[in-house]
Amino acid sequence: MYRQYSEPNIFATMGKVVRRDEQKIDDAVLGLLHLTLGKDGRAWKGFDFDAINRLYEKGFITHPVNKNKSVVLTEKGIAESKRLFELLFAEQEA
Repeated sequence: MYRQYSEPNIFATMGKVVRRDEQKIDDAVLGLLHLTLGKDGRAWKGFDFDAINRLYEKGFITHPVNKNKSVVLTEKGIAESKRLFELLFAEQEA
């Protein structure tokens, strides 16, 4: 369980106060979007709305506010999601 402080990026978790690194969160979300990426460039958008909006502002996805349960990654977003997926989640060859 965590406790959020008055500043939105500071949390107490497991007895330790931590600052949330939004860039790391955005990288992880974009990398995970690669898992559900279809050939049409669509990926499931079931992630934190703030992170999804930041990815839109950075040009990685098209406008996310709609009734669809997916987002469309831009060419830049597809390339970066692949890179981040491999960096963060792929097993390293020995």
